[in-house]
Amino acid sequence: MIVADLSDTQLERQLAGPGIRLRTGPFVTRIQSPLPAVVLGIAVLYREYATAPSDAFADFRVRVSRPRTLRRWLRPQAQFSVDGNVPFAPLPLDQAFPMLEWGLNWCVHAHCHQYLIFHSAVVERSGRALILPAPPGTGKSTLCAGLVSRGWRLLSDELTLTDMADCSVVPLPRPISLKNASIDVMRAFAPDATISDPVLDTVKGSVSHMRAPSDSVRRATERAAPGWIVLPRYEPGARPELAPLSRARALMQLADNAFNYSVHGRRGFEFLTRFVDRCGCYTFTYSDLDAAARIFAGLAGGA
Repeated sequence: MIVADLSDTQLERQLAGPGIRLRTGPFVTRIQSPLPAVVLGIAVLYREYATAPSDAFADFRVRVSRPRTLRRWLRPQAQFSVDGNVPFAPLPLDQAFPMLEWGLNWCVHAHCHQYLIFHSAVVERSGRALILPAPPGTGKSTLCAGLVSRGWRLLSDELTLTDMADCSVVPLPRPISLKNASIDVMRAFAPDATISDPVLDTVKGSVSHMRAPSDSVRRATERAAPGWIVLPRYEPGARPELAPLSRARALMQLADNAFNYSVHGRRGFEFLTRFVDRCGCYTFTYSDLDAAARIFAGLAGGA
């Protein structure tokens, strides 16, 4: 069964009651929420995702609801909890769905240390993964969304999960987070994409989410081999430039953008050297997504 098999009423009742068990990549998460924004977000952005039976094991049990305080009525808020614990301060009620997305990311990078996890977007073509590590504000998610709209398979826009046994990249396709000017850029670049209405005045500015392509969702168990590490940087008006990067610098950038590198100690370093050795390494400056898509198509094709 997938989310779309549930009627709007069934989905609303299930989320308000026992919750739904949603499959995303290698994880099953039980999600509960009586909040309309969360119900709508799951109905629209997760409609093609599989659900697990009600008695299936859940890796995480999360809930997004109003806190039981006076703020429930005065300037209402949303609160994220996982397994009964509240890891974050509440946010304004209209930010309930972005809070769910941020909370799901936190669940993975804070707990899933069977993987080495990088803060990076990652897409795939011809079985090889293109890893885009970068801090916020560098155009990582915009480039990821643009490539996905031109035929690359989405593995993740935020978390690159790597299997330390075989260096494979484990898919975790979920909605792509778009912020501020990127929202209108992607609406123009991919007019057929499903993009949620923006939520304003979050800590990250205006935030929308773009639905993952159907093919990416269906192939969520299909891993990819490491192919390229590219450090992206958006610069208004800049001509696109793909420039070689030394493997030593690429390793340091991945280490700097890893959530749990220090957890793995020497094993993490040795794995990272093997991983980087399998990749072509570059920096990429861009301002135009059409030009970027052509360059990366050439890279994937061996140009």
